[in-house]
Amino acid sequence: MQTVTTPPAADSTSSGRQRRALLRSLSPLVVDALVPLGAYYVLTDGFGMATLPALAWSSLLPAGRTVWSLVRERRLNAFAALVLAVNAVGFVLSTVTGDVRLMLAKESAGSGVVGAAVLVSVLAGRPLMTVALKPWVTKGAPERTAAWERLSLRSARFRRAELTFSAVWGTALLAEAVARVVGVYTLPAETMVWLGNVVLGVAIVLALFVAGALAVDPMEKMVEADCREGSASVRQR
Repeated sequence: MQTVTTPPAADSTSSGRQRRALLRSLSPLVVDALVPLGAYYVLTDGFGMATLPALAWSSLLPAGRTVWSLVRERRLNAFAALVLAVNAVGFVLSTVTGDVRLMLAKESAGSGVVGAAVLVSVLAGRPLMTVALKPWVTKGAPERTAAWERLSLRSARFRRAELTFSAVWGTALLAEAVARVVGVYTLPAETMVWLGNVVLGVAIVLALFVAGALAVDPMEKMVEADCREGSASVRQR
C-alpha cells in the first residue's frame, strides 16, 4: 500500500499568518520613512531635481498619512508627523543658498530632529522607536505579540528595556548630527562630503550593538520565557 504524505497545513497557515503580521507591523516604518527617503534620492540623483522641490515632493506621503490619521482615526500618526517635520526642516534650510557649509550641515538636520524627538518620546514614556523594535522582537508571531502586550502591562523591566532601545537610538542620532555639524565648520568641506557618511555609519553600527545588548536581547528572552509559561499553563489545564 502506498502511503501519501501531505504537508502540515496548519504549520503552513501559521507561517503565512506570521509573515503577513510582520509585514503589517513593518509597513508604518516603510511607508513613513523609507519610501520618502528613497523618493528624495530618486528625484535628486536619478532625475536631477533640485533639493527644494525634491524635499517638497518626498514630503507628500507622510503629510497625507498625517492628515488621514487625524481625519479618519482622530489621532496623530506620530512617526509620519516626525518624518514630515524632518522634511520641513530640510525644506527651510534648503531655501538658504550660497553657503556650502550650511548645505552640508543641512544633512544633519534630519537625524538631529529625529534623535531629539525620540529622546523627548522617551521622557514622555511613549518611545517612538517601538514601531521598529516590536516587529523584530515579536517576529509577527501571534503568541509573541500577545506576550509583548502582557509584558508591556506587567513587567517594569520590559518597559525599561523598551525605553532604553529608543534612548540609545535617540542619543546616537543626536550625537551623530552634532558631530557632523562640528565637522562641517571645523574641517574642509571636501573632507566632510565623505566623512559625514562615515560618521553616520559608525553611529548606526554602535546603536545596533548597544541597543541589541541592552534592550533587544533581554526583551526577546523575556518574550520567549512568557511564551513558554503560557504553553505550560495550557498543557496543565
